[in-house]
Amino acid sequence: MHLAYPAVLSALLFAIGVYGLLARRNAILVLMSVELMLNAVNLNLVAFDVWLSTTLRDTLHGGQALTLFTIALAAAEIGIGLAIVLLVYRNRGSSDIDRLRDTAETEADDDAEATAAEAALAADEARAATPYDSPAEKAEAAR
Repeated sequence: MHLAYPAVLSALLFAIGVYGLLARRNAILVLMSVELMLNAVNLNLVAFDVWLSTTLRDTLHGGQALTLFTIALAAAEIGIGLAIVLLVYRNRGSSDIDRLRDTAETEADDDAEATAAEAALAADEARAATPYDSPAEKAEAAR
């Protein structure tokens, strides 16, 4: 078998994955596109490993071992990503990626940040108003 067949198939799968990653707005479809891209890379790794083992009489099969590592990594990534997407869907009611950008930017958070900044400024002014300048003077005043 020629090396061109799996390489062309892998390039097509990777291109479909890139299109899905850029064109889709649903977070689950984006995760599926990333998985498709990883599978295209795995196909390339195995194809080149088989080609090298027949050409150079290589018996280590490093490409297949790296493919197993990539599959395990992709399974962990999908598990964590799907848990995050489900949590966001439960809280927000949508898994639309455009709406996820505004999750941390709410008016209540802005008010809380302004209050915290005012409290920190007041604490700095109170520290500056004390007559003691050095740590030794502060220690003597504490006695």
